[in-house]
Amino acid sequence: MATYAMGDLQGCFTTFQRLIDLINFDPTQDKLWLVGDIVNRGPDSLSILRVIRQAGDAMIMVLGNHDLHLLMVAAGIVKSHPGDTIQSVLDAPDRDELLNWLRHQKLFHVGGEYAMVHAGLLPSWSISQAAQLAHEVENALRQDNYQELFSQLYGNAPNYWRDEWSGYKRLRVIINAMTRMRICTPEGKMNFAFKGDMPSIPAGYSPWFDLPQRASQKNTIICGHWSALGLYLTYNVIALETGCVWGVQLTVIRLEDRKVFQLACEE
Repeated sequence: MATYAMGDLQGCFTTFQRLIDLINFDPTQDKLWLVGDIVNRGPDSLSILRVIRQAGDAMIMVLGNHDLHLLMVAAGIVKSHPGDTIQSVLDAPDRDELLNWLRHQKLFHVGGEYAMVHAGLLPSWSISQAAQLAHEVENALRQDNYQELFSQLYGNAPNYWRDEWSGYKRLRVIINAMTRMRICTPEGKMNFAFKGDMPSIPAGYSPWFDLPQRASQKNTIICGHWSALGLYLTYNVIALETGCVWGVQLTVIRLEDRKVFQLACEE
């Protein structure tokens, strides 16, 4: 039995299947953690949704910004972007079942010494607090009036956290941190415009995981989202977004021994 974690798929179904075969993944014994952004930009988001849903407990995912974008487009809150490749999902005969399943997925997952989030955690958030905050969002997503949350979701403000905040402002900050953040200040002020590599980080900001006072640093955080960062491994960070959808690689790591497997992206 092994536990694997895999980087952003973004609709790259063929490479996903090839990498699953390479590691001899056995869904009756093994677990696969997926860091989110399983859909969009690549050619076959529909097949990926179907396979992961069918896998049940063998595959555990957290929601990324592209997954939420699909849900918001389907709900009629926003329109598709020119680069989106989600129409096959929207036109699928099993669309409603797939979208309902996606809406019930996690924003944050904890298992043993590991925790998984798509983008990152603000420095003041402990693992237990992050799990509670993610649960607040997950609960809102699963309500019958979830469209109301989507209508309040977009926006960069506030770009910092206060424990006393409530309502949609609170949920928006949680979602933005967990699905969009790459860098922040030591005080937790987020910069959503930055998408570059580490040497080009603007003054006053650091990678969210590099802040020495980060309350979650005793656990190893598995994440994706930041394609310019690439594969980044330290004792308490496993970043796995290696740009498959941009023609680079898809990456998976076996958590028991941290062995890395990679394939060049066919898509």
